Amino acid sequence: MTGEVVYLFAFDVANELLPPKIGKILGKVPEPLDIRRDHTSPRDIPLHRPLAVEPGTMFSCDGRPVRVQVRVYDIGVVSVLLRVAVEAEAVEKLIPYHRTLLGDGRDFGAAAGEICQQVVRDIAPAIVRPAAVSEPEAYTVFCLTDLGGPNDVPAWFQQHRVAVAGLLSETEPALLAESQIAETIRRQQSFEKTDLAVLDWDAAFVVDLSGYYDDILYVLELANVQLEEFRVIDQSLDRQFANVYHLVERRPGFKLNATSALLRQLRSLSIDFAKLTDEVSHITKFLGDWYLARVYLSARERFHLDQWTASVENRLEKLDDLYSVVRSEVNERRMLWLEIIIVVFFAIDIWGLFFWKH
Repeated sequence: MTGEVVYLFAFDVANELLPPKIGKILGKVPEPLDIRRDHTSPRDIPLHRPLAVEPGTMFSCDGRPVRVQVRVYDIGVVSVLLRVAVEAEAVEKLIPYHRTLLGDGRDFGAAAGEICQQVVRDIAPAIVRPAAVSEPEAYTVFCLTDLGGPNDVPAWFQQHRVAVAGLLSETEPALLAESQIAETIRRQQSFEKTDLAVLDWDAAFVVDLSGYYDDILYVLELANVQLEEFRVIDQSLDRQFANVYHLVERRPGFKLNATSALLRQLRSLSIDFAKLTDEVSHITKFLGDWYLARVYLSARERFHLDQWTASVENRLEKLDDLYSVVRSEVNERRMLWLEIIIVVFFAIDIWGLFFWKH
């Protein structure tokens, strides 16, 4: 069997990117990503198309070139894809590719991080509120275009379901319990007898005997990008809650500077979240029985994106309530001092009238 292993890495690098200000990326002029949709889908609704470049071969793995692709999303994410061709006698022989190293001894994550740093330097004029490049959201996709003979992929899968479960679980297949096997391969989709997509939390197994599966890869990449953004927003909310609790304990009184700054951050965070949900809803315009939609929904369920959405929305509401409490207390204090000042001025006025008459 032949195919390739694709390593997806999503890096949050900024609050926002301005595509018109992007010149060259890694020495090449980026173009909107061109994805061909072979399966039935609503042609009048376009996919989100990030700017993309393919700088060519930059590394090697097991003596084979590693194909590099970079996509830049205006929501502040850089996605790096590293693709290496593979051949194997059996599915379980692909398990080592979960942890394989490049020819120079680095792992794929470190190489992707270096590429991302170069991209960030290239697109610096387009960055709005840069963020420190942290650990990426990683995902591995095992893609096969030849199974060594069989043409009925779903039928082949039923005979090799344990091996595929072992590959996705990164475990020797014979050691897996039946419950783990069932859970690992629970989310699977096929459009024709020549294709298959099995999605797990950390990896996916994709077969397409036609040789084209970039549309499936892109849907998985979108879900991975969204998961990275949710993770970053969640970390931001952690910091916001810590700031609010500190502010409440200090009881700032007249000084609303800290409160105002935190409120501005909250508004900015809310805008960021609104932009992210727009990206999430954009792909879900593919409704009905369209194949890409079903693949996306499987990835969405595997990545728990709905739970992330509900959690972030709930925490934003709680954060807003805390800010309201603090502002209410500060406003009450201000009103109290204003009333005291009015009483003092009134007393001075009465005293002045009494003194002037005498």
